[in-house]
Amino acid sequence: MLKTNILSLLSLCGINVLTNQVQKIPHTFMSVTNYLSSFVPSLIEETHFDLASSLYGVQRAPFCEILTAVPERSRSFIPTKFFLYQISVYSTNNDTKDVGKYEPEVGDLIALTDIKPKTIEDLNRPRRYYHIAYVCGTKESTNEISILSSKYIDMEINSRSNNTPKLYAIYLLNLTTNVRVWKALNSELEGANMNMIKKVLLASSNNGEDCQLCISGENHNAACSKVQTMIQSQNLNESQKNAVLSCVSMRECHHSDTVKLIWGPPGTGKTKTVASLLFSLLKLKTRTLACAPTNTAVMEVAARLQNLVKKHDTDTYGYGDIVIFGNRSRMKVDSYWCLKDIFLDYRASNLLRCFAPLSGWKHCLQSMIMLLEDPSKQYRSYKLDIENAIMSLEQFVRQKHDDMEHGKDDNTLTIDQLTKEEYLSYKENIKNSVMTLEQYVKQKFSDIGEKLKVCMQTLYTHLPTSLIPFEEMKKIPIAIDWLTSLESSLSKAKLKQALDDHADEESIFYCLGRLTIKREECLCLLRSLLEKILLPEITDKYGIEKFCLMNARLIFCTASSSTRLFTERMTPVQFLVIDEAAQLKECESAIPLQLPGLHHAILIGDERQLPAVVKSPVTDEAGYGRSLFERLVLLGYKKHLLNTQYRMHPSISLFPNKEFYEEQLVDAPIVREMNYNRCFLEGKLYGSYSFINIAKGKEQRGRGHSSKNIVEAAVISTIIESLKEEFSRTRKKVSIGIISPYNAQVYEIQEKIKLSISVSEPGFSVSVRSVDGFQGGEEDIIIISTVRSNRDAKVGFLSNRQRANVALTRARHCLWILGNETTLENSDSIWKELVLDAKERGCFNNADEDEKLSEAIEDALLDIELLDESELPFKKLSLQDRSETFASTSRGSPYTSRGSLYTRGSSRGRGKPWKPRW
Repeated sequence: MLKTNILSLLSLCGINVLTNQVQKIPHTFMSVTNYLSSFVPSLIEETHFDLASSLYGVQRAPFCEILTAVPERSRSFIPTKFFLYQISVYSTNNDTKDVGKYEPEVGDLIALTDIKPKTIEDLNRPRRYYHIAYVCGTKESTNEISILSSKYIDMEINSRSNNTPKLYAIYLLNLTTNVRVWKALNSELEGANMNMIKKVLLASSNNGEDCQLCISGENHNAACSKVQTMIQSQNLNESQKNAVLSCVSMRECHHSDTVKLIWGPPGTGKTKTVASLLFSLLKLKTRTLACAPTNTAVMEVAARLQNLVKKHDTDTYGYGDIVIFGNRSRMKVDSYWCLKDIFLDYRASNLLRCFAPLSGWKHCLQSMIMLLEDPSKQYRSYKLDIENAIMSLEQFVRQKHDDMEHGKDDNTLTIDQLTKEEYLSYKENIKNSVMTLEQYVKQKFSDIGEKLKVCMQTLYTHLPTSLIPFEEMKKIPIAIDWLTSLESSLSKAKLKQALDDHADEESIFYCLGRLTIKREECLCLLRSLLEKILLPEITDKYGIEKFCLMNARLIFCTASSSTRLFTERMTPVQFLVIDEAAQLKECESAIPLQLPGLHHAILIGDERQLPAVVKSPVTDEAGYGRSLFERLVLLGYKKHLLNTQYRMHPSISLFPNKEFYEEQLVDAPIVREMNYNRCFLEGKLYGSYSFINIAKGKEQRGRGHSSKNIVEAAVISTIIESLKEEFSRTRKKVSIGIISPYNAQVYEIQEKIKLSISVSEPGFSVSVRSVDGFQGGEEDIIIISTVRSNRDAKVGFLSNRQRANVALTRARHCLWILGNETTLENSDSIWKELVLDAKERGCFNNADEDEKLSEAIEDALLDIELLDESELPFKKLSLQDRSETFASTSRGSPYTSRGSLYTRGSSRGRGKPWKPRW
């Protein structure tokens, strides 16, 4: 099935999809088939565009050298068009630069070529070896990688002679999400349920409203009362409480499938509300899937939920009901050490050791019971094993010497080289190393006890609560205490030397005095655990992972990763909660919405902030980036508004509240307090809210047709220097975020700051990112560089209201906006309203009125003038790289790379913004 999906998608991506084939995605749909099929042309075009963009940037792509390529025989082998191979590549630890450091992962689309291309033209030259392959799977034990190749691979690669051409794998893109969406849109998910899909096709007048039949029922009141008790200690405001209660009450409704929207504007405690909702569903034992568009968003809400669980439950019991799964490296699990206990891969590895029949839970428990029941018998067995080993050694030596005498020895073993004296000495050493009864009991108890306690703690933490009665699980901590106490007492006790090999266990423990009582109580507890805690007979990691997913009550993953829950006999999911739902393409939300057994869906987001990024202008125009959340809002779905913001100083929140949220938001008491009004630099210019006019700014073209403004970058660099000086004087911690809509300006600011401030210090942090990269973030101070400065008042995509909303709502204490008054005020955009608002409120300031900033502006203008003069003779010779021309047509690149900065030629790596910490 996987191969069929890849073949279909890639074959379609090989076609130049015409603009008129990608139709605008409608708001309502006639049928499920019409709904799902409406996204397919856009998915194909987006994949096609992404692949083409990757090929044009192939010179910057990660690569590795292929060592071997062996055909893989399979029943599903397709000899006519595609070929299955097992390849091996050089280890990433190899220091040779030419072999590369790229490690192919499942889902990667790679180019196979005999050169390391510097441009796309290198791939298209005559007699060049170049085609596409898809990574199907990897084998960690053998380092083999399965690939589905579009062409036959020259088998001479396996000979590896000096004259054999090399073969490289060049990373292009990862198709995992695309393939999952393709399967969902083509109804290929196992056991898919279309009830929720039918629910979101059309909107009716009561969509989003509470079920009137349930509201009037006794069950509803009882459920609300129970939830109120659970959340009363979580310090929720009224709007948050109402949202949680409204959503949780849905679980009592059996009249129809329901969809609810929670509207969470910036700083209104959206994540806190989601965590409280999930905690309530967890405690009510409701099987729930919580997902989000990105791994980062998933990890953030999972971390908040786990903190809530820790606050209410003092130990780790119950963690087995919560699980998070996904790609370990992409989810950066090591950065969230607190989440390891609920991460599926980590859990399965731990449980695998407990489930092992010869060394796990049952084996350790039985061994400890036998030791405590009859230590003498165990000791005799131990001595018998030693005696048998000595006898075997004697027989072996005799045989070796007999073979030597008859010339049969092959001299492969060295034991026959022992002299008689050496052999006797060796035998005596073995006898002398035999432990006494006392030593044996203590050592054996310590060894088994340590393993048993690890197993006990693992089961207590990782087993789902539905498997073992709570009364039995409560015995585990008690048993651990008993074992620890018994070991401590045993280590201090002394056995009488009169005991011989025939001493029975009663006399042994009689000599230990009060330990006899402890032993009996411990034995009673261990026998009960052996009888009541019965583990399933699963001996492979994948089986244990499925076992954990089937029995968990709360599951975290990305929306596309939820395809893993479409497996045979998987326990149905009743509730779906999608965080950051306004950033999730609707076609991706179609995956979890098809989960078997699903009856209720809750979408949390804010459609007035940035949507999902799409790269093709064609799919952007078609509305491919639109979320289900946004479409339902357009259709009139009721939204539960979180109306209290806790992030921004009131002077910062005033404009976005009026401009984007119709003044529906209120400032929380904490942001209205006097101590929230922090002053980081002296002067009116640096108040809580300030528009700083850069009248002499000069807009220029930077990398990939992106815009930059060197004057604004110089002003920001000067402000950062002043903040650093103030920090050095006061030592008060401060975090600074610098935002620009344009990546060329982000890069320019990074370089300026790097040159002006070289010493990093704890407590002083500076983060420079695009607007898209800052969505969801916040800092003490935010400095915005608007860049645009021209006579025509053109502001380009700066006029996007969603992008402006994100930029203006990231600051906690201070928001300083840099821009050209004339350009912005004449632009007939949101920025015109902002400039007028700043003037009306007395927050408008001119940068050249400040001595330091004025000097920085003049220096920057002089640098620009000198640079223009030096480049003048060469301007006619400038060439534009085709790859930059291609990238400039893409929405999101090079201007709006969500969550990262893409800088060509950067040694810092693709997709990693430079973030100095001082």
